[in-house]
Amino acid sequence: MNVRSEGRYPALSAFSGGVLAVHAHPDDETLSTGGLLATFADAGLPVCVVTCTRGERGEVLALPGTTSEGRAGLEGDGPALGAYRETELAAALWRLGGGVDGAVEHAFLDDLPPSGLSATGGACATEPPAEVLYEDSGMTWVAPGVAGPAPDSPPTAFARVPLDESAGRLAALVRARRPAVVATYEPGGGYGHPDHVRAHQVTVRALELAADPAWRPGGGGASAGEGAPDLGVGQWDEPWAGAELWQAVVPAAELREARATLAALPEAVSLAAAEDLTFANPDEDLPPYAKQGLDTRSAERQVFGTPGYRTPDVLPITRAGRIARLDVRPVVGRVVEGMHAHASQVQHATALAPSEGPIAGWYALSNNVLAPILTTETYLVSSFSSPE
Repeated sequence: MNVRSEGRYPALSAFSGGVLAVHAHPDDETLSTGGLLATFADAGLPVCVVTCTRGERGEVLALPGTTSEGRAGLEGDGPALGAYRETELAAALWRLGGGVDGAVEHAFLDDLPPSGLSATGGACATEPPAEVLYEDSGMTWVAPGVAGPAPDSPPTAFARVPLDESAGRLAALVRARRPAVVATYEPGGGYGHPDHVRAHQVTVRALELAADPAWRPGGGGASAGEGAPDLGVGQWDEPWAGAELWQAVVPAAELREARATLAALPEAVSLAAAEDLTFANPDEDLPPYAKQGLDTRSAERQVFGTPGYRTPDVLPITRAGRIARLDVRPVVGRVVEGMHAHASQVQHATALAPSEGPIAGWYALSNNVLAPILTTETYLVSSFSSPE
């Protein structure tokens, strides 16, 4: 428990099991769910991130004055880049956790044994495997902001791993930790990257397995996984159907407004001119995570509970049907610091103070396109129950 923040959001007791976030590569946890992770950590709730690959096929920014300066040679050297991105990920999680050791726990998916977990009391980390089992599948651009499969993905690519093999590892961790929320991408993987798409599929399947009383780690039967240790929080043979699936999305109208607002900000325009950056066209086709018809209520009106319900414990989360909205602004500093830690992948991360409309800041990836940090993270919520 983060004693500094215990009691800051008393009504967050509805989420006492905390959050387990599943992501494809280092940096995705910050870019896609950084506000959620930082908010839960700030409230002293359990936070764990599972990363499916080490991002071995990523491009490398090596900008002067950043922690990745002089590291351009890592690009194309998969093992070396993956190892370096592990260090960036550790730094980013520490910053999302407010500089508190252990506030955000972490494991790589292939570190989790397929036949049960080590006796860690429900913690994320386990003994690493002798070799990397799940590698970055790579991608190719098929449209502005939309990715597709790479033609040369390796046999060990995460997107090629049998679904139940990888999902079983995650399901055992879900049973051990018994989270209130499991967060990942929507079915299109956010922007189509095959590892993101697979991460969604693995997460959904893991929740199904974790909720199924007949499932056992290592292969189904009642005797499978015999000898698995007592994990303290939960055991491998104790089903868990109490987690909600939160899929990261954004209202399409909000994203278009944010892109237009960003392109008109004098500070952003000056930065783009000085650094040879561009802006996304607000009118172009949007990536899969942008959804039509989602609630776009402003962050100022976000209160958890029934309509009109307000207490002195105003929360950064609101729920309306299947939509959860989280105000990022109280933790945007942590999110931006997390982006800075991923300097091989993210550049020019900046927080706005105060925010401007739907924008809390901006950043760019290796495509040199300035993108908005939204004031609000939006999630599609669904529940899982045990099979009949």
